[in-house]
Amino acid sequence: MQKKRILSGIAPSGNLHIGNYLGALKQWVDLQKDYTVFAMVADLHAITVPQDPKTLQEKSLEVACLMIACGIDPKKSVIFLQSAVPAHLELYWILNTLTPVGELERMIQFKEKKEKSGVLAGLLNYPILMVSDILLYQSDLVPVGEDQLQHLELTRTLARKFNNRFGNTFKEPKPLVLKETARIMGLDDPTKKMSKSAVNPNNYIFLLDSPETIERKVKIAVTDSGKEVKYNETAKPAISNLMAIYSAISGLSLPTIEKEFSGKNYGNFKHALAKLLIETLNPIQKKYYRLIRNKTSLRKILAAGSKKASTLAQKNLHIIKEKMGFVL
Repeated sequence: MQKKRILSGIAPSGNLHIGNYLGALKQWVDLQKDYTVFAMVADLHAITVPQDPKTLQEKSLEVACLMIACGIDPKKSVIFLQSAVPAHLELYWILNTLTPVGELERMIQFKEKKEKSGVLAGLLNYPILMVSDILLYQSDLVPVGEDQLQHLELTRTLARKFNNRFGNTFKEPKPLVLKETARIMGLDDPTKKMSKSAVNPNNYIFLLDSPETIERKVKIAVTDSGKEVKYNETAKPAISNLMAIYSAISGLSLPTIEKEFSGKNYGNFKHALAKLLIETLNPIQKKYYRLIRNKTSLRKILAAGSKKASTLAQKNLHIIKEKMGFVL
């Protein structure tokens, strides 16, 4: 029996942090036991904002390497470069012809970003490329953060629209949201999501941060008034965010953490959190640096994954184009 498929991707921009690990990578590792995971380095999505060519290439290899270091197994999952599969762009254009501009202008992320960077065609249209990524592999589930649910709903809408017009072709993928870690907030501002593109490096714990850097970032992380280690998102958002991180990594429930640190202060808790983060990231970092030193081997893994992804993508694209009436 063929395993169900999951597609998810990470853009090679900024620094992958513990929010990406807890909300995506760690989840993919667990999912690959029961599903075929298509783990995509979303380099085409990265260029919706200007990228330095050398940095883009380095970051693409870094993301792929971190995927493997975190536990994505190339023998079980398909790790590939989005740009190495031309079918993504071909289906992207097809779906552009079915998408009303109004649907794209209503996207929350577009509304937020256009105020900062001006209206670019890529910024407006990249949700359609995201739809193409998902539908191209007949994905059953898509691991998403809460802020991506709107994009997945667009995916389901366009799948339904295509199916109604050209016959049953696409599955309507379902979201898979890990609610406990869907929104890890910034260490410098617990009201905003942790971001790998944050200007302030103290916003996040980079997966490759040194032990000394992790200790410093956790130590200076924003806290609330008082000193009690108690979970309350409304009254104590800062310590609640740190506790959520501790819970997600340790597997301990929030009440258990509260009990463990009863009578202790923020300093005691931060010391324990930093130690836990260092212990968790140490084996990931060791594997990463071992892999990244052999870029030839890493490129071979990506080439094999991209070939496997492209084979399936072309097969599905052929069916799509045939139903639309293209001469094949």
